[in-house]
Amino acid sequence: MESRREQLKIQRRRQAKEAEAARRRNATLLQDLQRTEDRLRGKQLPHPHLLALQTRYWASVEESIPVWEHFLLGKGPHPTDGPGKPPNRAKQKPSTAKDQGLPPRPKPRTTR
Repeated sequence: MESRREQLKIQRRRQAKEAEAARRRNATLLQDLQRTEDRLRGKQLPHPHLLALQTRYWASVEESIPVWEHFLLGKGPHPTDGPGKPPNRAKQKPSTAKDQGLPPRPKPRTTR
């Protein structure tokens, strides 16, 4: 009984120390949150035109999600490919002088 009583006393002291440490951590976290909240309140909001642009952007993203969903899941073609277009686009060849409409280069002259 005596040893059990001592174990309980030790356990209570340890729990009291842990509880005090938790209270200090919580108080520190609350202070950090309060400081962050105060800083955020002091900041200016973005310009109304920027907010409107941001709102329209996210609205367009949400509208286009169903169109892109099958493609992004790998279940369908690219949304910008029409029914007549091939799904893979061919790469263009680098342009040459002929493609740009330039006159042909003169042939080198031989010396006599």
